[in-house]
Amino acid sequence: MFPMRQLDIYLNDHLAGATVGVELSRRAAKSNRGTAVGEFLERLHREIAEDRRTLLAVMRALDVDISPAKPAGGWIAEKAARLKLNGRLRGYSPLSRLIELEGLETGIAGKRSLWQALTRAFPGDARLASFDLDALIARAEHQLEGTREQRLSAAREALAADASGRSAASFRFSQAARRARAVVDELRG
Repeated sequence: MFPMRQLDIYLNDHLAGATVGVELSRRAAKSNRGTAVGEFLERLHREIAEDRRTLLAVMRALDVDISPAKPAGGWIAEKAARLKLNGRLRGYSPLSRLIELEGLETGIAGKRSLWQALTRAFPGDARLASFDLDALIARAEHQLEGTREQRLSAAREALAADASGRSAASFRFSQAARRARAVVDELRG
C-alpha cells in the first residue's frame, strides 16, 4: 500500500468524506422522518450513497489502491460527531438539524470539487468514459441548492426562535429584578 500515489491519497480522502456523508445523511433523514425536510433528506441520502458507489467505481477504473483505514476513520468521525451538544440533554433539536445540514452542504461542495478536479485532470481519459462527470457535477450543484434552502430554513427555526425566546425571558427577568429592587428599596425605606 505504501507509498501511495497522490491520486490514491486524494480519492481515498474523498472516500472517507463520502462515508461521513452517507452516515450523516442517513442519521439526518431518520431524525426528520415524516416531515418535509425528512423527505428531502431521504432523497439526498439515496443520492449521496449512489455517489459514493460511483466514487468507488471511479477508483477501481483508475486502479487506485483503496485504503480500508480512511473510510473506517470517516465512519468513526461521524459517530464521534454525534456527541456534539445541541442544547438538549437528550434527543434531537432544531440546532441538530442546522448543524447536520451545514455538514452535508460542506461535504457536497467537496464532492462537486472532486468531480470537477477529475474532469480537469483526466479529459478524454478512456478509463472514465463510462462516467458522466458533468452530470455528477450538475447533481452536486442541485444537491447544494436544496441543502442550502433547507439549511437556511433550519437556521431560522433554530436561531431566531431561540433569540426571540431569550429576549422574552430577558424582559421577564428584568421586570422581576426591578420589582425585587423596589421591594428592597421599600424595606430600607
